[in-house]
Amino acid sequence: MKKFRFLTSGESHGQSLTAIIEGVPSGIKINSDAIDLDLKRRQGGYGRGLRMKLEHDMVEIKSGVRFGKTTGAPICLEIKNKDFENWKIPMCVEELNFNDVDILKKVAEKSFTKVRPGHADYAGSKKYNLEDLRDVLERSSARKTAIEVAVGSIAKQILKEFGIMGFSHVIQIGDIKLETKPDNYTLIKEKAEKSELRCCDGLTTEKMKDVIDEAKQRGDTVGGKFEVIFGNLPVGLGSYVQWDKAIDGRLAQAVMSIPAVKSVEIGAGVEAATLPGSQMHDEIFVENKHVYRKTNNAGGIEGGMTNGESIIIKGVMKAIPTMRTPLSTVDLIDYSQTEAHFERSDTCAVPACAVVAEARVATILVDEFLDKFGGDNLMELKSRYEKK
Repeated sequence: MKKFRFLTSGESHGQSLTAIIEGVPSGIKINSDAIDLDLKRRQGGYGRGLRMKLEHDMVEIKSGVRFGKTTGAPICLEIKNKDFENWKIPMCVEELNFNDVDILKKVAEKSFTKVRPGHADYAGSKKYNLEDLRDVLERSSARKTAIEVAVGSIAKQILKEFGIMGFSHVIQIGDIKLETKPDNYTLIKEKAEKSELRCCDGLTTEKMKDVIDEAKQRGDTVGGKFEVIFGNLPVGLGSYVQWDKAIDGRLAQAVMSIPAVKSVEIGAGVEAATLPGSQMHDEIFVENKHVYRKTNNAGGIEGGMTNGESIIIKGVMKAIPTMRTPLSTVDLIDYSQTEAHFERSDTCAVPACAVVAEARVATILVDEFLDKFGGDNLMELKSRYEKK
């Protein structure tokens, strides 16, 4: 049973994005400014589009927190969509009078039937029997990841109470890869946070920006790869007893389900295919009864459980499928061949995707942490954690 669970709702151009979080113990300090900072991190990054200039996301905590601390009640979060002012009629929740020519025109301007390759449009229209693809776009849009980052920020603030910290950084844009990086995680994080592309190397960042600029000039888009690292985790989060309790499986699903992510790696990842066992597996050493490793090809997970080393997860984000140079597609009105519908879009959103992945990973880690140590309040939780 999940201890930390949440549901989100809202559309890309609707009134707001919302979340309900359940299972947070009482007594935990929650800083809304820290949530807003994470939202700002998600909106940043070289290659972002016009929407990020329109929206300046800020969270409103509606319940579950009093005087800066959780009460144990469900937490409600809301992020208002400022752009909703321009979408009040096309995204109206009430029944409209379509005999009114002005209303019909405003709705028609935002409706579309030309399927966008790479999006949820076609499958979504068939699954939910929707004629206007606007109904698919609004919820399948990556805009909904904003509220997920807010939830992840709550999760990170819980983990921080126990010294568990994490970060994300970009390691590839297009064919430009980060070849070298500092051995110190703190230094990687510091450099990444100062970079327009969340890349810890300045020269590599400039090369990545060139790739994005070239794609933008062509009316194209570009993808890349990111890495999420969390450290100071206790041994034994997750389990080997059932397939769905393995923490690597849960983490992979959490990252894989982010819009546009096409593959997930843990530790050595795909490189594990080329490494012999003698090089792949992390030897174990001990000093004064302290068990440690000199390598971390396992990515901090063995047998579906955390092993005490830092968790390392990589994700690959495909190039954004909404492009100024449209691809061939079909119009669902008459199934005629046409060009895909275009709506304002980013050229590259890999840095933002990294921040979303960081949030998603935090929600799984805090759920497993609460499941292992339990407790309805912070004092009880800390008492059980200290006895580990």
